[in-house]
Amino acid sequence: MTKPPMLTLLAAAALTALTAIPPAGARQAAAPRQTVMTAPRPAGDPIMAIVSIKSQHVTFYDADGWILRAPVSTGTTGRETPAGVFAVIEKNKDHHSTMYDDAWMPNMLRITWNGIALHGGPLPGYAASHGCVRMPFDFAAKVFDKAPMGMRVIISPTDAEPVAFSDPALFQPKQDAIDAIPARAAALARDADDAARAAAAAKAALMPAKRAAAAAPAAVRNLAFLTARADAELARADKALAAANADPKATDQRKAAVADAQQKAAAKAAALHTQRDAAKADVKTKQDAAAAAQAAAKAADAERNDTAKAATEARLASEPVAIYISRTTRTLYVRRDTHKPWPDGGEVYDFSQQYPVAIKDPDKPLGTHIFTAVARDGGGLRWTEVSIDNGDSAKNALGRITFPQAVLDKIAPTAVPLSSIIISDEPLSSETNYRTEFVAVLSNQPQGGFITRMPSQNTMARDDGGYGYNSGWYGGGYAQPQYGLPRAQNYFYQRRWW
Repeated sequence: MTKPPMLTLLAAAALTALTAIPPAGARQAAAPRQTVMTAPRPAGDPIMAIVSIKSQHVTFYDADGWILRAPVSTGTTGRETPAGVFAVIEKNKDHHSTMYDDAWMPNMLRITWNGIALHGGPLPGYAASHGCVRMPFDFAAKVFDKAPMGMRVIISPTDAEPVAFSDPALFQPKQDAIDAIPARAAALARDADDAARAAAAAKAALMPAKRAAAAAPAAVRNLAFLTARADAELARADKALAAANADPKATDQRKAAVADAQQKAAAKAAALHTQRDAAKADVKTKQDAAAAAQAAAKAADAERNDTAKAATEARLASEPVAIYISRTTRTLYVRRDTHKPWPDGGEVYDFSQQYPVAIKDPDKPLGTHIFTAVARDGGGLRWTEVSIDNGDSAKNALGRITFPQAVLDKIAPTAVPLSSIIISDEPLSSETNYRTEFVAVLSNQPQGGFITRMPSQNTMARDDGGYGYNSGWYGGGYAQPQYGLPRAQNYFYQRRWW
């Protein structure tokens, strides 16, 4: 039976309406449709991107303001994109997911190693991703080429933007300190090379000393056995001589032969006693030499580490510095990008400096504030500020911090554009590791798309230039570097889990 034309039309309209309705969770995050926008001025290099979860858009900024803006699709209910502070840690033009059926994620700008990224993708007009930030395909291709490694990415639960900010507490460089960096770095590099050679020589001298000390007791044991046997032979010779002297029938020739044997046995035993005593003394000498070589090697290695650390700090002093201050851990963390590529992707960050920090009214929330030195301003720096979490005002929060004197002496005088200071109530995320700048997420916002992912293996760089593993990176404090798992046992870390 054929349906009336009007009923068919109504049914089709109803079906269209139903399929056009996004899922309930997505409807809650829906935002007005937006278009890609470009600032009506020449654009500089992007230094920051801010994603608004509320408005579902991303804005890229250079030193003078916004330059590009586009709609996005963030994580849906249960897989929300985490709000917080991140940075670009890897770029991949043609990335395919290893978690979601080889899904194409072109022009990927990674911000965590457990798989949160900005990339090109479909935009249905509401939050619909598994935790990443989808951007229009053409827009993603455009910003991929422009966005540098290490660029700050801020994901805000609400609309946020950088505003001009000035305060005496913000770092102001000293030109003489900046001018002194190359010569100081070169001198410390020479010191580090000298210390490395001395450490290698000390290590080379240690092994023969340890082998000699280990072999010496065997000589003592062998001589002790020979001495005991010689003493037994002497005792028998003494008895034989006494018996011969007491025997009236013994001839003078017999007595002389027995006496000669006794003298030879006594001389042999005495010589072995002397050798045994000398061997014992030699054991002590070689053990002392090995201990001295061990101490020298340890001291040389410590000097190598110290000079290498100082040389690294001096070399990186001309690089932008990132400071993170956590009210939770009462610690100030320092990071700089070494620009040293890592074979599995990304670049290595130096994290050899951290300091306890004093915070006024430490039980009172600070909020989360990102201060960025966007450009030079005469002899100083021009700063902007972005706030993404409720708490104290940016000015009050900064005023409650007492910067350690070492930071004011070592770091502030050489601050350059793109340096940043982040103040937050949050501890650093466990995703902060040796291949990231700072990763901090807001604990009062949904994090479904972040916490449901396989966490990154917290492998980190050691101060001596090597790498190690420790499962307790940042969480309530700083975990000291330790030697780690062979890379063959690190499979789930090497794989891309998103």
